[in-house]
Amino acid sequence: MTAALALKSQDLHPLETVEQIASRYEWMVDRSADDEINMIVSGTWTDLHLALNWNDHLEGLHLACTFDLKVPEGRREEIVRLVAQINEQLYFGHFDIWRSEGSLMFRNSLLLTGQAAASEAQCEALVLTAIDACERYFPAFQFVIWAGKTAEQAIQSCLLETVGEA
Repeated sequence: MTAALALKSQDLHPLETVEQIASRYEWMVDRSADDEINMIVSGTWTDLHLALNWNDHLEGLHLACTFDLKVPEGRREEIVRLVAQINEQLYFGHFDIWRSEGSLMFRNSLLLTGQAAASEAQCEALVLTAIDACERYFPAFQFVIWAGKTAEQAIQSCLLETVGEA
C-alpha cells in the first residue's frame, strides 16, 4: 500500500502537493492560477503570506513569504545590513528587501529539472523552512525598525536559544 501511495503522490503537480499539505495544517489557500498558490499562515508574531509559483520552463517551484512589516526609509540601510547577516546564518533560502516598497520577503526554490517529481516531504520542507525563518528573524527586524537597534544587536537577540517557558 505504501508503494502505491508513493506512486500516486509522484503523479501530483507540486502545487497540488502543497495544497494537500496546507489542508492538513488548516492553512488558508487560494489557487489563483494553475501555476500559483497563495496561502496565509498564522505565525507567532504576525500572519505570513506565502506565494508558491510553478515555472514550467525552469521546472521549479518558487516560494516567496512576506509579512506585514514595512521598513521606513530611514531604517533601510540598517535592515540591509541585518538581511546580509541573517542570510549568512541560513542554509536554505534567503531574505530580500524590496527597496522601492520597503517590504521584506523570504525566498526559496525547489528545482526539479529533468521532470523530477516533488515529494510531499520536499514540498513540506520548502514551506516549513520559510515559516521557521520568518518566525525566527521577525523580532530582529522589529528591533531594527521600531527599537532603533543596530543589525548586530538585533541578530544577537535572535541567535539566543531559549529553553522552557516563563
